Amino acid sequence: MRYEKGRKDASRRRIMQVAAERFRSDGIAASGLAGIMSDAGLTNGAFYPHFRSKAELVRECVAETLEAQASRLQERLAEGGLEQVIAAYLSPQHRDNAAKGCTAAALLPELSREPSKARRLYAKRLLDTVRRLASALPPQTEDREGVALGFYATLIGTLQLARATKGTALSDRILTAGAEAARALVRGAQDGKPS
Repeated sequence: MRYEKGRKDASRRRIMQVAAERFRSDGIAASGLAGIMSDAGLTNGAFYPHFRSKAELVRECVAETLEAQASRLQERLAEGGLEQVIAAYLSPQHRDNAAKGCTAAALLPELSREPSKARRLYAKRLLDTVRRLASALPPQTEDREGVALGFYATLIGTLQLARATKGTALSDRILTAGAEAARALVRGAQDGKPS
């Protein structure tokens, strides 16, 4: 039985939505295709008309989620600059909702073990994010990309540590300390010196 293109596109979007959430909440290795397809309301056989392999699904999910994150980042920068980025990224809500949160914070250790094509894609998207953050730094900032890299690394590392200690008072302290460290980097850039 043949289905119209719209139905096939809807099935592909559903697979990607479920897979992206499962990868971020459970990890890539722990997310089997059978579970993803079941959660998507489809049979295992329905996977292969859409993707050649799990690696291709991972790569496409990472690309799509990073693109969505880039749009949200741009909105937050427009709303309130780097302070808004810090507040949203290092919020308890973001910490507690890995399935809908930052792909990098959820998947970096696993992305480092993915095929080189996925790592190159991530590196390109990472640089795009860093450049967006750098554009929000004061113009007098020396090495804006370097400061933005440190800023983003601080956010990601803070979120990973907070998630690892979720449910403890330490987790909230980590979010607070990480936010202050990120602000110190921005203040140092505004003052024209590293903090």
